[in-house]
Amino acid sequence: MEDVSPDAKTAVKKSVGPMLGPAFVAAVAYVDPGNVAANITAGARYAYLLVWVLVLANAMAVLIQYQSAKLGLVTGMSLPQLLGQRLSKKSRISFWIQAEIIAAATDLAEVIGGAIALQLLFDLPLLVGGAIVGGVSLTLLIFQNEKRQRQFEAIVIALLAIITLGFVAGLFIKPPDPVGMIGGLVPRFQGTETVLIAASMLGATVMPHAIYLHSSLVNHRFSRRAKQDLPHLLRASRHDVVYALIIAGAVNIALLLLAASALYGQTGTDSIEGAHHAIESTLGPVIGVIFAIGLLASGLASTSVGSYAGSEIMDGLLHVRVPIFLRRIVTLIPALLILWLYPNPTWALVISQVALSFGIPLAIIPLAAYTRNKELMGTTADSNGTKWAMNVIVFLIVALNAALILLTFLGVDA
Repeated sequence: MEDVSPDAKTAVKKSVGPMLGPAFVAAVAYVDPGNVAANITAGARYAYLLVWVLVLANAMAVLIQYQSAKLGLVTGMSLPQLLGQRLSKKSRISFWIQAEIIAAATDLAEVIGGAIALQLLFDLPLLVGGAIVGGVSLTLLIFQNEKRQRQFEAIVIALLAIITLGFVAGLFIKPPDPVGMIGGLVPRFQGTETVLIAASMLGATVMPHAIYLHSSLVNHRFSRRAKQDLPHLLRASRHDVVYALIIAGAVNIALLLLAASALYGQTGTDSIEGAHHAIESTLGPVIGVIFAIGLLASGLASTSVGSYAGSEIMDGLLHVRVPIFLRRIVTLIPALLILWLYPNPTWALVISQVALSFGIPLAIIPLAAYTRNKELMGTTADSNGTKWAMNVIVFLIVALNAALILLTFLGVDA
């Protein structure tokens, strides 16, 4: 928790460095194991074809996450709290149920990703690895409270640095083709399967729990602030979001480029395990280990942030504050059951991303409605340009995720 008083305005205006952090926590959702699976599949199967999807998704994410931060700073309430305040009891419960299902699907991907990483590093059974990931995430949650907000942010940022190193290192051994990269910036598809993969990439990038959480994070960090501090906090949040998502976007693009340059055309690279084996064979065991460490950091950071988000969603919608450790244990159970009863991590990751696609519009649509509401936002309400941009984003995300759902249920193989 950090106070910002009128006396601090000049310092805030000169330097935004001390104000950074909330967006970096939210950005972890953009580099979770689901992203790894989607981006590696895209690069291994279609080389540089879908680079443009990641560039577009990251540009969308910058605006979406800033809007979430702005909503929290201006209203002093999180998106779940506003929904809880404005929805009827029946609607609040219904909204909470879908949000909890999405949170469970998110947690499933994070725990499975961490379990795969431990299997790759130490040949541990997936169930044992999942239990270890859950245990470590419980330890990390000690730092998840308002008094230790900065410490929690520092831990997550450190994990984000490990993730970045783990997923970018291979590019120095096998640089991507510049012509291919430039060509990949041209929006296009090559058949139904590429539409499905693009929708999966988008679904893995714009995560509902990050949208809900960001509006809480800024209020936890700047819980005592004067009205005149708002312009400076909004400016700092813009920097925070841009810096954090440049890193997250670079990691995602690096994953696709690595797969396109080192894995394209090889068989068996449509799973994380297969991709890791191919990376070891092509780039050497050291890069393989670094990649696995990055995947482990991704799982640990993502599952901790996911538990944090779930707690804020429940508190905002139901006004019930469950101890976060208890919540972490409860949400860990479905992931461990799946690892025990159906140890096919790649398929479980696919299913989790399909589930996420249902929840994305339900987070973005109310966010867009609230940030343009002049009664709620006052002079900071969205301009016409921002309204137009949010409308386009909502349309694209709903359309692509509808395609993901439709094509999945039609049985199209991705």
